[in-house]
Amino acid sequence: MSERKRHPHKEIESVLRYAEVQGWKIVQGGHHAWGKMYCPENSAECRCGDFCITCIWSTPKSPENHARMLKRVVDNCSRVKR
Repeated sequence: MSERKRHPHKEIESVLRYAEVQGWKIVQGGHHAWGKMYCPENSAECRCGDFCITCIWSTPKSPENHARMLKRVVDNCSRVKR
């Protein structure tokens, strides 16, 4: 795991650790988000050319749903589906 602060919600922190094991980079900070997740490949094929960059919210309405959405982004990455 990289040197970063833990996410305040355990469900989301668990998914962030999962993403890091898959090679994703977690960067804290931003204007409205707790941070962002970056795909290690950053291919133009990924997510219809939007690349795999996903915002991580600090206080989502449902931490469980947000954690599921983040995990779905990691699992559905075109890098993994090859």
